[in-house]
Order: sequence, then C-alpha cells, then structure tokens
Amino acid sequence: VQLQASGGGLVQAGGSLRLSCAASGSIFSINVMGWYRQAPGKQRGLVATITNSGSTNYADSVKGRFTISRENTRNAVYLQMTRLKPEDTAVYYCKGVTNLYDYWGQGTLVTVSS
Repeated sequence: VQLQASGGGLVQAGGSLRLSCAASGSIFSINVMGWYRQAPGKQRGLVATITNSGSTNYADSVKGRFTISRENTRNAVYLQMTRLKPEDTAVYYCKGVTNLYDYWGQGTLVTVSS
C-alpha cells in the first residue's frame, strides 16, 4: 500500500484547506484510514479516522471544524479543515490500517498564520 498526501499550504487563521490522500497497491486490505499531525517539538497525534463503513472519530481539538471523508471508488480520503487556528500548524500525515500493517504517507505541511 502506498499513500500520497497533498493539499497542505499556508492559510490565515479562520481559513480553510482540504487535504487529500490517495491510496494505491493492495487497497482492498485497508480497513481504516485516517489523518494524524505532528507539530514542531510534539509527538504525532490523531486528527481523525474513518472506517470502511464510514464511521468517524475526531480529536476533541478539531471536532466541529474538520471533516474526514472517504471515497472508496477513488481509494481516497480527504480532510476538510475549516476555521483553522495557528495551533493547527503541523505536518499532516495520512495513514492506512490493515489487519497486518499500518501504512503512512509522506506528510504535507499546513501552516496557519495569525
């Protein structure tokens, strides 16, 4: 499984961005897809996940502002981010979970200016 993330950039506080992650390879084996982020000097942490059936889970800090979605026909997962805050600044990583392994995409940098 290979994951390719895109969509990061520089945005002002209060703005929006949409991240995309495309999966290729043995995509039939992916059960859960998600987004994680790592800010400078901090550990990587959960942003949101979505299962094959569409069940979602969000970090408390992004609930009501971020929306994760999945397009199974295109093997993609998206993260719509609204009302961005400077504390959302981080490298965002997509992740695919199978029964055997976890797969990570390369990160995409999101910078929110105040």
